[in-house]
Amino acid sequence: MNIEYSAVDSELLRQAMRCWTTGVTIVTCKLDNVQHGMTVNSFTSVSLAPPVVSVSLAQNTRTNNLVEHAGIFAITILEERQTELADRFAGRGLTGDIHEANRFEGVDTFSLLTGAPLLSQGLAHLDCKVIHTVEFGPTTVFFGEVVAAASISSGRPMVYYNRLYRGLQL
Repeated sequence: MNIEYSAVDSELLRQAMRCWTTGVTIVTCKLDNVQHGMTVNSFTSVSLAPPVVSVSLAQNTRTNNLVEHAGIFAITILEERQTELADRFAGRGLTGDIHEANRFEGVDTFSLLTGAPLLSQGLAHLDCKVIHTVEFGPTTVFFGEVVAAASISSGRPMVYYNRLYRGLQL
């Protein structure tokens, strides 16, 4: 088989990564009286013992700035029927400045140990304390020690594949 290739640029990588199926999460943070969150699929479990996860955030986002200064973040893993929340926290359908809009308006939240907001209807929730950061160009990878976790046993996860949210056939 003869495979053609070219130098990798961001658009080529973006096209290739559309073939990779990921879960969908909302990363949130709170610092003083300011809270914000964004839809993220660049999230992974790094270690079970100690319990560590990572999330990659663009440095020019409000969420990145809050996580950097607060030293905490929370992850809500979405259920397949929560596309409206995924869109809202991705900034879709918001009026005015999407970076300043209150994405939490009308959303039921709770917190565990750190005070970072978690979305009540998610499948699973992780409350994290930042233990290490690595900057790669315009992106920061935050490694977080999971200090508290909760999960719901029913429901199916939302997945992201080829620019669309989807469900799993179990």
